[in-house]
Amino acid sequence: MPPRLALFELVVSDMARSLAFYRRLGVDIPPGADTEPHVDVDLGAGLHLAFDTEDTIRSFDASWTPPAGGHRSALAFACDSPAEVDATYAALVDAGYHGELKPWDAFWGMRYATVHDPDGASVDLFAPLPE
Repeated sequence: MPPRLALFELVVSDMARSLAFYRRLGVDIPPGADTEPHVDVDLGAGLHLAFDTEDTIRSFDASWTPPAGGHRSALAFACDSPAEVDATYAALVDAGYHGELKPWDAFWGMRYATVHDPDGASVDLFAPLPE
């Protein structure tokens, strides 16, 4: 049996800020996790989302530094409707997060938008457009 995707990890500079951002997107993060160096969230179906502080990574890899030139990964959150894409984007931007791409109707048939989490990782919001 080949390996299977089981975990997506984000290395964060400020755990509390990052968890607050992902809670706004509906990720069920346990209370009290904000001061932990490692947080693991079970997303179901054997998939986990993990958050590790930069210091946690350096604890086993002393030479680790944040990637230069931007992030090479993104998360995408499905919304129930195009209106929810717009509302979620607006709520995150109003809360002080960076809006990278305002909601737009993509040529592949989805309402799409991109915001950045506190460490600059891309987070896409999408919903199918009505036919």
